[in-house]
Amino acid sequence: MRIDVLGAVRAFRDDGSPVDLGGPRHREVLARLVTAEGRMVTTGSLVDDLWTDPPARGVGALRTFVAALRRALEPDRPPRDPPRVLVTEGPGYALRLPREDVDVHRFQDTLARARRNPDAVTDLGTALADWRGPAYADVTGSAWAQRERTRLEELRLEGAELRARILLDSGEGADLVAELGAHVAEHPWREPAWGLLARALHRAGRQADALATLRRARAMLVDQLGLDPGAGLQRLETDILNGYVPPEGARTAWTGRGVRLGPRTTVDLARTLALAGGDALVHSRRDRLAAVQAAERTGDLSLTARIIGAYDVPAIWSRADDPEQSRDVVAAAERTLIALGPDSPADLAARLLATVAVESRSAGLSRAELKRARQAARQAEALARGLADPALLAFALNGVFLQSFTRPGLAGVRDRIGAEILDLATRHELPNFAVLGRLVRLQSASALGDLDAATSHAEAAEQLAVTTEAPLVPVLTGWFRARATAARSAEPGGPTAATAAAHYRAAEDALQTAGMPGLHRGLFPLALLGLRLLHDRPAPTDPHLDWGPYRPWARPLVLLAQERAGEARAALAAVPEPPHDHMQEALWCLTARAAVRLDERGTAARAEAVLRSARAEHAGAAGGMLTLGPVARYLAEAEACAGAG
Repeated sequence: MRIDVLGAVRAFRDDGSPVDLGGPRHREVLARLVTAEGRMVTTGSLVDDLWTDPPARGVGALRTFVAALRRALEPDRPPRDPPRVLVTEGPGYALRLPREDVDVHRFQDTLARARRNPDAVTDLGTALADWRGPAYADVTGSAWAQRERTRLEELRLEGAELRARILLDSGEGADLVAELGAHVAEHPWREPAWGLLARALHRAGRQADALATLRRARAMLVDQLGLDPGAGLQRLETDILNGYVPPEGARTAWTGRGVRLGPRTTVDLARTLALAGGDALVHSRRDRLAAVQAAERTGDLSLTARIIGAYDVPAIWSRADDPEQSRDVVAAAERTLIALGPDSPADLAARLLATVAVESRSAGLSRAELKRARQAARQAEALARGLADPALLAFALNGVFLQSFTRPGLAGVRDRIGAEILDLATRHELPNFAVLGRLVRLQSASALGDLDAATSHAEAAEQLAVTTEAPLVPVLTGWFRARATAARSAEPGGPTAATAAAHYRAAEDALQTAGMPGLHRGLFPLALLGLRLLHDRPAPTDPHLDWGPYRPWARPLVLLAQERAGEARAALAAVPEPPHDHMQEALWCLTARAAVRLDERGTAARAEAVLRSARAEHAGAAGGMLTLGPVARYLAEAEACAGAG
C-alpha cells in the first residue's frame, strides 16, 4: 500500500493499481490521519476538522467514512479480522503504514537526512520530484489542510535550496542556473535563493550575470521591503568581485538513534537534546512521546509517571511547536493522574500536573482546556512548595508562567515569577532554569519598555548559554536586540527603519532552523508590521508574507493599505478574540488601530476596555522579540474613537 498527498490525495496497491478512495470527505479523513504521522487522532478532533459547524450526527458520518476507507484499503480482509492499516486506537483512529510508503513522510525524512548528511542529496532530489502540486491539493476549505499546505510548501522550498547548496558546495551546480532562476522568479523574497543563483552563475563562468543578480536582489529588497541585503549576500558579492566563492560549510551532523533504548534512557537523551535546538529539538520531542507511549504499554503507573515528568525542559513560548504531540502528552499525563488516584505520591502528582501546565500552551486551547491547565499549574506549585525540591518547584513555576496570560497587562506578575525561578536556580545550581528565569525577566522588562533591564537580562542569559550549551538563547536574544533597534528607530537620532528591518531579517534567518515552528510562524511579518506602525506607515502588502496564526488580526490593516476598505470592514467584523498568549496585547492593538481607521466605534470600545489594564506596557513586546509601540498610543486612539459622537 502506498499513499500520496503531495498533490491530490491518492492511494495505490502494491501492484501499482489505484485505490478508489470514495468522495471528498473520505479522502479528507485519510489525509488528516496522514498528518498525524502514525499518532492517534481523536474522533472529536476529526469531526471538528471535517466540519466548521459539525452536524448532530457527525460522529456517525465519520464512522461511515472510516468503514468505507477500510474496505477500500484492505478489500481482502476477512470480516472478523481487525484492520491493519486504518486502526481504532483509544478514542480515535490512526493510520499504520511504514513512513517510506507515504510520500510526505518520505519527503520529510529525506529532508532531515540531507540536513545532517550531504550524501543524501540524490535522495533529496528524488523526494522533491515526488511533488505533483500543492500538498493535499483536493482538500479544499479545511483550515487544517491549509496549515499543512503552508508548512509543507516552506519545507519544499527549503529542500530545493538545500539541494542546490549541497551541489554547489561539492563543486557541481553549474547546470542549476535555469532551475534557480525560475525559483527566484516565483519566490523573490527568499534572500538565500538569490545567493544560490549568483553562485550557480559564477560556477558556470558568468561572473557579470552573478553580480547583476546580486544587484537585482539588493534593489528588490531595498525598494519593496526597505531592507538591506543580509551579511551573506554582501559577503558573496565581495567574494565574486575578488574571484573567489568559498563553500558555505558543512552542517553539523546529529547522530540520531543507533540502538533501541528503553523509556528511561530515551527520555533522558531527549531531555538533553531538547536544549540543542534545530533537528535535535525536533527529534527530542518525537523521542519523548515514544518514551511515554512505551512506558504506558508496560502498565507500570509509577514508571509512566516518572517518564512523563522527567522531561522538565524549560519552556518560554505560549504557542506549541507541535500541538498534536503536546495534546498527546497532556492526555497521557491526565490518564496517569486518574489511574494513580488521589493517594498518589506527591512528587509524581506534582510532576504530572506541571507537565499538563507546561504542555498546555495557551494559544491553541479551548476555555475548558485553559481552565484545566491553570488549575494544574496551581496544584503543581502548591505540591512542589511542600516538598522542598527546588528543581521540581522551578518546573512547576514554569507551568505557572505559561498559564499567566489570562488577560493583557500582566508583565509585572510574570516578572515576579521569573525572579523566583532565577533565585531558585541560582541558589540550587539549576543552570537551565536560570536561563529560563533570565528570559522570563527579559520578556517582562521588554513588555514594560525597560530596555536597559531587558538588555542586562539578555547579556546574562547569553553568558549562561555558553556553559549550558544552549544555542537557542542567542537566537532569542538576537530577536530582542532587533526589537530594541526597532523601538529606537522611532526616536530622534535613532537608527533608520531600514536598519531595524535588516536586524529583524537577520533574526528571522537565525530562527528558521531553530526547530520552533510555534514561535517562528508569522513572527517576521508581524515584526515588519509593527515597525511600519512605529513610523506611521501602512501595513506591508507583500502576498508572499506568511502571517501564520496572526493573519486574522493583520488582514484588516493589510486590506486598508491596499485601499480595500469594504473588505477591511468585513475582515474586522470577523476578527476573533485574540488567544491568551504572548501576543494578545499586540493583536488587540491591531484590532484597535483597524477599528479607529474604519470608525467602527463598537469594536474600538471593546478593544479599549480590554487594553486599559495594559496601558503601561508595549504592544507585542511581551515576547521580547518585536514591538508595535506603547499600548497607550493605541488606547488613546480607541478611547477617542469610542467616545466620538
